[in-house]
Amino acid sequence: MSEQQGKSMISWLWLSVVVIVADLATKYFASANLEYAVPVAIFPSFNLTLLHNTGAAFSFLATESGWQRWFFAILASVVSIALVRWLATLKDDPWMGVAIALILGGALGNLYDRITLGYVVDFLHFYWNDNHFPAFNIADSAITVGAGLMIIDVFKNKKSES
Repeated sequence: MSEQQGKSMISWLWLSVVVIVADLATKYFASANLEYAVPVAIFPSFNLTLLHNTGAAFSFLATESGWQRWFFAILASVVSIALVRWLATLKDDPWMGVAIALILGGALGNLYDRITLGYVVDFLHFYWNDNHFPAFNIADSAITVGAGLMIIDVFKNKKSES
């Protein structure tokens, strides 16, 4: 790895650290100040509602016997290692660097919860009329934004190749 690539990777890792700190701080705040499953109205169509997700996105596999905790912990660990390696290979692609760093920070924030608590703390709860979206957290938001940036990058690069 060149010195320039090392500096680039470290700058992206700082973004991951910011995501992790913001995620864990907000989860701590939610856990300390909210009652479990009791919505607190903030704005129309937005509540803070403390929930514990033992599954993955949208509570996938949450009703299983407990094996999913370690499955998702191992999966997040493997993906995080792959993302760090990917960051190390980036040359001059800040868009992709931000995307990878956001996904990495989100994955590690949720991994911390999964290992230490056995579930992921969710508390951001949006709804529209009677349609409720699954509760989520800062880590989930970072993963979603990072994945969106990756998708945009794919189309952006395809367009520039034409």
